[in-house]
Amino acid sequence: MQLRADALDAHLGKPLAPLYVISSDEHLLALEAADKIRKAARAQGLSERDVLQVDRSFKWGELVAANNEQSLFGDRKLIELRLPTGKPGKEGGQALQQYAASPNPDNVTLITLPKLDWATAKAAWVGTLQQSAVYIDIPLIERNQLPGWISTRLAAQGQSAGRDALDFMAGRVEGNLLAAHQEIQKLGLLHGDGQLSFDQVHDAVLNVARYDVFKLNEAMLAGDVARLVRMLDGLQGEGEALPLVLWAVAEEIRTLLKIKTAMEQGQPVGQLLKQYRIWGPREKLMEPALRRLSMATLEAAIQQAAQLDRLVKGLRAPALAGDAWDAMRQLALGVARPR
Repeated sequence: MQLRADALDAHLGKPLAPLYVISSDEHLLALEAADKIRKAARAQGLSERDVLQVDRSFKWGELVAANNEQSLFGDRKLIELRLPTGKPGKEGGQALQQYAASPNPDNVTLITLPKLDWATAKAAWVGTLQQSAVYIDIPLIERNQLPGWISTRLAAQGQSAGRDALDFMAGRVEGNLLAAHQEIQKLGLLHGDGQLSFDQVHDAVLNVARYDVFKLNEAMLAGDVARLVRMLDGLQGEGEALPLVLWAVAEEIRTLLKIKTAMEQGQPVGQLLKQYRIWGPREKLMEPALRRLSMATLEAAIQQAAQLDRLVKGLRAPALAGDAWDAMRQLALGVARPR
């Protein structure tokens, strides 16, 4: 049974199911969902809790033993299985399938996983868990959703803010939802209920963004120059390896060029996006980017990326001069805002 995270509160008002799964890379939201299940378990008389961490030394028999072992006081108990890699291996996959097929009605089991990649999500053990458990897949909060998410969290503590303040805060906490939560709580402590001014938010909120190399491409595809420059500056300041940044950007440019070439040969863009496994937020950004970018622009960008690769490796790159990070900015900006 699939369950949306925002429907969890209503679900937990009923007797608990024997098996829950939380899958997410949003650590704050996954932690909050797990805490709600733990609280409901205590309220429904599950006074004991076993926590199992799957690592190299873990034996899958430990899960079966914990489920069959009676509580010291004969009470029902909560069993937590934490699988931080999301990859249990062949033995673990079989163990999870068997476990889900015959859950112990006297216990509640909570399995926590990261967001599963495309291949792992197709595994038989995942399908069994999705059918047998209450399966809560919590998606990432994307950049364009962040102001709304912050507004909802502020409203929960009796506060509100204008769009300019929400956008400012979203820019400062991008990619770091836990920090966003802490900054929102700070605003609750510093100021009372009611509307927050831009100055109040500006003075309180720190720059705690964490920039993801692979989110950089979203800003480039969207043509969001301000965000793109901020992310590149942030990655440089955090000491990110420039070869990795260049590789991510160059791969995106190559994909754009391949799709653009096929489009000019008459192939439909929808089919091409599926062929290159482009979906989610990236899929929505790809078509406008392809309309914006010419073949000449993409071909020039590929040549510029090759020159930058030489510069990064310490070789002569006659077409480029100066700092490699500046050249990286020029490359990305040339795609985000072509002449």
